[in-house]
Amino acid sequence: MFYDSFTAYKILHKKYTHHIIDKTMPGILYLIPNTLGQTDDETGDLLSRIIPQQVQAISAGLDYFVAENAKSTRAFLKLLAATHPLAKPLQEISIAELNVNTPVAALPALLAPILAGQDAGLISEAGVPAVADPGANLVRLAHQHGIQVRPLVGPSSLLLAVMASGLNGQSFAFNGYLPTDSGLRAKRIKALEERSRQEKQTQLFIETPYRNSAMLEALATACLPDTLICIATDLTLPTESIRTQTAGKWRRAIDAGEMPVFHKKPTVFLLLTQ
Repeated sequence: MFYDSFTAYKILHKKYTHHIIDKTMPGILYLIPNTLGQTDDETGDLLSRIIPQQVQAISAGLDYFVAENAKSTRAFLKLLAATHPLAKPLQEISIAELNVNTPVAALPALLAPILAGQDAGLISEAGVPAVADPGANLVRLAHQHGIQVRPLVGPSSLLLAVMASGLNGQSFAFNGYLPTDSGLRAKRIKALEERSRQEKQTQLFIETPYRNSAMLEALATACLPDTLICIATDLTLPTESIRTQTAGKWRRAIDAGEMPVFHKKPTVFLLLTQ
């Protein structure tokens, strides 16, 4: 069931102003982990390798989702339905989108069903929600209104990349996307490299997959030869690839025509100055 902005306002107003007592307990906002990608021939076995059974059971029991992408969420639920009965037929499950284009003014309407007592799942297009994901805004609003937020266990590409990189896992920072302009990007890389040197801190960032090669070339060019660079691609998938070596070695590999096979594949980039 969806709520327009006016209805959402009335629910919020009744529950939290003028000391009006509403005995309806709010539902729970579950943070639902998604897969980090799928191949065309995969079945429900994919989830058993990545998502714990308890998390699958909770997810299957929900009939209202706030999702970064409705299409990928339906694909996730279809995958889930292969091993767990859904709360309702797939076409009857409500999926409201929350993405980078969603205005802040629309958030109360997304939260309204939970305030009315309905449990809900927040799900990202890939990995865990609210990390490098617009869902964080909804989680913050849920806390402001006393809604219980329950994060569920699942794959985080950022943590998996740190784990497998061999770089500093005690101090690291995620920097999102770097500038697409080559000059600004090189300047930003230099700044991150200096921060890494001063704080002995691993720096993480991501790139639009079709620009992976340009990003690696920029790193190999801008970084000092001894700076460690890790490329973590297709994490948890059969095509997973994780490789750490110095910027100098990456530069020589690129010059020799040995670019990694990661075009249009989700990749996490990491660097650490030695």
